[in-house]
Amino acid sequence: MLVKGLSLLFLGIGVFVLMQVAMPFISFKTWEMFGYESEKNLLDPAPVSANGNLAPDFSIETVDNFPVILAKNKNLKPPYYEFKVSIPKIGLNSISTQVYSEHFDKNLAHLPGSALPGEKGNAFITGHSMLPNLSPKGSTAFFAKLPDVKKGDDIIIDALGQRYIYKVTELKIVDPSDISVIIPPDSNGRYISLMTCVPPGFNTKRLVVVAKLGI
Repeated sequence: MLVKGLSLLFLGIGVFVLMQVAMPFISFKTWEMFGYESEKNLLDPAPVSANGNLAPDFSIETVDNFPVILAKNKNLKPPYYEFKVSIPKIGLNSISTQVYSEHFDKNLAHLPGSALPGEKGNAFITGHSMLPNLSPKGSTAFFAKLPDVKKGDDIIIDALGQRYIYKVTELKIVDPSDISVIIPPDSNGRYISLMTCVPPGFNTKRLVVVAKLGI
């Protein structure tokens, strides 16, 4: 009787843990199929750089079995070292973002060579994601709830005492090797793009949230 009781207990625990993983995955896939609207051609799929050169300024490299976007120019010096990102819709408040950084284990990272906040071009920011139900207090998976962002939501950037309010214009799901997401949608606008892994807890795809300043 005791063995049967323990078996049922472990089975119940296993089912509970499985549901904690499966439900966010199923929820995300349902959103991707029915609630996700993407203008597939908003970002130029051609591998060109922000200044129009045919040779890209960025590359995809595998770091610790994880494909990441890296800047080819390793000698860029940041004009300043940090700005803050807030997204009221998902309760993200003044998260440190390191300028010209390819490391986002403890903060968000602003891709070297991409535009700075307020500049023309596309300020490209990367952050970790994980299963929302399993995110511990103090987790650095700041973009765990990024799929909850909608068109028209605010992304607020505080840099050098200046506040910039961007409005979300598009959400885009791409392959990890898609480097076109760095390119701004047009040559005159001031954009910001936030990228994280999806589905939450997995790294098979990337979600890119694109927002524009001054709309």
